[in-house]
Amino acid sequence: MADTAAAATNPTLMANAIRALAMDAVQQANSGHPGAPMGMADIAVALWGRHLRHNPSNPLWADRDRFVLSNGHGSMLIYALLHLSGYDLPLAELKNFRQLHSKTPGHPEVGITPGVETTTGPLGQGITNAVGLALAEKMLAKEFNREEHKIVDHHTYVFLGDGCLMEGISHEACALAGAWKLNKLVAIYDDNGISIDGQVAPWFIDDTAKRFEAYGWNVVGPVDGHDVDAVDAAIAQAKKSSDKPSLVIAKTHIGKGSPNRANTAKAHGEPLGVDEIRLTRDALGWVHEPFQIPAEAYADWDAKAKGASLESDWDERFDAYATAHPELAAEFARRIAGVLPANYAQTAVDAIAAAHTKAETVATRKASQIALEAFTAALPELVGGSADLTGSNLTNTKSTPAFRLEADGSANGGRHINYGVREFGMAAIMNGIALHGGYIPYGGTFLTFSDYSRNAIRMAALMKQRVIHVFTHDSIGLGEDGPTHQSIEHVAALRLIPGLDVWRPADTTETAVAWTMAIGNATRPSVLALSRQNLPYAPKVVVDEISRGAYVLSEPSEVGLKKKAQAVIIATGSEVQLALHAQQQLAVAGIAVRVVSMPSTNVFDRQDLAYKNEVLPAGLPRVAVEMGVTDFWWKYGCAAVVGIDSYGESAPANVLFKHFGFTAENVADTVKAVLAKKSKR
Repeated sequence: MADTAAAATNPTLMANAIRALAMDAVQQANSGHPGAPMGMADIAVALWGRHLRHNPSNPLWADRDRFVLSNGHGSMLIYALLHLSGYDLPLAELKNFRQLHSKTPGHPEVGITPGVETTTGPLGQGITNAVGLALAEKMLAKEFNREEHKIVDHHTYVFLGDGCLMEGISHEACALAGAWKLNKLVAIYDDNGISIDGQVAPWFIDDTAKRFEAYGWNVVGPVDGHDVDAVDAAIAQAKKSSDKPSLVIAKTHIGKGSPNRANTAKAHGEPLGVDEIRLTRDALGWVHEPFQIPAEAYADWDAKAKGASLESDWDERFDAYATAHPELAAEFARRIAGVLPANYAQTAVDAIAAAHTKAETVATRKASQIALEAFTAALPELVGGSADLTGSNLTNTKSTPAFRLEADGSANGGRHINYGVREFGMAAIMNGIALHGGYIPYGGTFLTFSDYSRNAIRMAALMKQRVIHVFTHDSIGLGEDGPTHQSIEHVAALRLIPGLDVWRPADTTETAVAWTMAIGNATRPSVLALSRQNLPYAPKVVVDEISRGAYVLSEPSEVGLKKKAQAVIIATGSEVQLALHAQQQLAVAGIAVRVVSMPSTNVFDRQDLAYKNEVLPAGLPRVAVEMGVTDFWWKYGCAAVVGIDSYGESAPANVLFKHFGFTAENVADTVKAVLAKKSKR
């Protein structure tokens, strides 16, 4: 229960301050969702006023409790909480709700609003991020805590609603949370029975309590979500769980306080209106003008002094820890700061040099594992995984044993996570792991299944999180599994996500460079699209320029022609070998072409104009070769594209290559046709 200071506060006043700010801000913006903040205000008083360990003066305190508003449409709830409790979110920002460049966007965004832990909006992803946050806490506790020193010891709290539970991703994530015994994860379900379309009963008939019990969760309630003491007691009970995550079911009235809009869909996603706000003020006994909060409400909510004391206590514990374990303390500080270890640069150089020297013929999925062996050995923060395809994605290494639980439910120190067949859940959980700090997550599945995880990949890009997706079986080259598994449009589609770097390497060296770039980029997620089939090493003179996204792999002189290039073949991944073979065939006919390998179009597009013109000179016809949709390549001014704009077929890879025209002969013929057409102009 609450301590004496908390019990002496006025919970009704505290809750009504949230309700007033929510309805005033939404009304002023003429846009937003007042119902959830008004209905969950009492729950917020119980959690934020009596349990949440945080410091408004330092939103990034390492051992703070994490709070996630999974039903992010109710964003005025978290904005009101942050403002009232003392974060750097002045009243002017609440008045500027949903306006251009405000710190109070329509849905909470990490990096925009101090105190917001993750960007929520797409329902179900917030609770899934929270599973990742709680998993990271559990793994870090195992890695860094010592019997006499606990420096990682915090909870992850989530508010969620019916929409989050209806989204399928919540099933993926919550089942894993139960399997992983994330006992420091506490979710509070706002059970109000209303969504945009009205009463949910006709289409949402789940027995939520039994569902979560089946996952292995501790279920508390239902409780009256408007009884602060009852919610307080339920949270306290949830925190006592030693081996299970907890779900607190709180029955509430959406739009609580509104005489005519409470318990209706109209309270969910539209302003109450001036007249209804006046009636609501009367019903609540709220006599203050819009955006006016009485001093006593601010005093009751103010968490700055308590937060500073909590962090100060932790600082003392960390100092004692640093004295007893100086190397561990330094490592923890480095990891939480997201700084790569001092040996990373040399590890990268060595990995790239080794790949270049060995010049192995292997599938790029295997080249990825070879690179990972070096990186995971040097970087303990790398945490891998796969959506039930470890043996195909090759995301496991000698340094990353499987993540499992000890007999007492604690983590075993393993760094490879078996996510099961849960691609979307894996992607959003990795976002949560990255957001927590201390780890760099990567996870694998087949490229064609990136469609399942696409929205979480987009969210990683929006949040600028270092998350790495290993997508193997990247083309019709996977063969007999057929068109359901053969990627055609996926690489092109992923390249369109702003802030995401997509790499499709051609051999071991390009793969090592791709990993180097992905690990080294702290503000971008990355995708590695990798082959199932073996690829020969592409001999190269220049290695450093691979990191620029595209480079000149072979000039006419390298195939015996002493004249300038007449055309450029641009290729990626497994098709680079076709380009090189076509170059040789064309040389026999006296046609000189340059071969450009373009492992990352995103990275190449960010290069300066001089470098772009150096790689792709003006005036030279360009032919692109990639086993994917052709539309993407016209942006580079190509005269022709050897690609595929239909679904694949079920057959051995070599048969498919010939059937769809992915042969050196067809590439050479395409170049000849382009040059012939040019000569007629």
